[in-house]
Amino acid sequence: MRIAVVGATGMVGRVMFQVLKERNFPATEIIAAASARSAGSDRVIEGETYRIHSMEEAVAAKCDIALFSAGGSTSLEWAPKFAEAGTRVIDNSSAWRMSPDHKLIVPEINGHLLTDEDMIIANPNCSTIQLVMVLAPLHKAYGVRRAVVSTYQSVTGTGVAAVRQMETERSGHKGDMVYPYPIDKNCIPHCDVFEDGNYTKEELKLTRETKKILGDNSVRVTATAVRVPVTGGHAESVNVTFDRDFELAELRKLLHETPGVTVQDNPDVNLYPMPRYSEGKDEVFVGRIRRDDSWANSLNMWITADNLRKGAATNAVQIAELFVKGK
Repeated sequence: MRIAVVGATGMVGRVMFQVLKERNFPATEIIAAASARSAGSDRVIEGETYRIHSMEEAVAAKCDIALFSAGGSTSLEWAPKFAEAGTRVIDNSSAWRMSPDHKLIVPEINGHLLTDEDMIIANPNCSTIQLVMVLAPLHKAYGVRRAVVSTYQSVTGTGVAAVRQMETERSGHKGDMVYPYPIDKNCIPHCDVFEDGNYTKEELKLTRETKKILGDNSVRVTATAVRVPVTGGHAESVNVTFDRDFELAELRKLLHETPGVTVQDNPDVNLYPMPRYSEGKDEVFVGRIRRDDSWANSLNMWITADNLRKGAATNAVQIAELFVKGK
């Protein structure tokens, strides 16, 4: 079992190595690949030294699986070349997510849809993954009619340059700006680029990807995505309206029993999810669960998750594990 990690030197790529090691993934060899700028160099990743291979070398290696986290344009160019060489690609970019010919997978929800013919599989957006992990069991039980989502997204979702910008600002110095404004001591309601209707691409990902993963185009999702000066993970304030009414005790029990979801919800002792305590964990945390008394069949909740792990690397490795286990 030979695995390629494409984008090995980036934040998500490095976490992929970490997750593969932690989950004892049965890889006999891991090939690290990155851009031509990094190819040929040696990098220490998870305590081991890896030679960084070029994309051409990684394709020629004919690995069993390639975990991609190298951006949409790279994926569009290279994922088909890996697939043609017989390497199954699990891609973390937005390149293939909404393609009708490619599956968008969260293993706990729709991993059963995968077949041996799927050679390029899309990993959803990090904010979408943590949202649907909680929405999916509720949709099955009560029917999600509409969800209003406000995100509070870590700078790690932008990448190492954004983390560097925040740290530079906190040290009182000036440096390269990834964002159009300072991020320290600030919240920027602007994640990704603006598209038609003045929604950002990140907001539209939440709308479109949620429908595809749940397999229900009737689910309505609207979102406002905000970048905040934290590094532990993403948080979401979610208001949901269901087709059918619910009992809070039953709903909480359902979420308690959902694999991959941890309920942290006891206001009496100030227990609720926070990005600081999601960092380094694979669970999706949900709390502040309460009925919305202003509208029928409606609920408010607060969701957090480590966007580099379940929001990216862990979900990708879980998809790879489905193929190792024969789905």
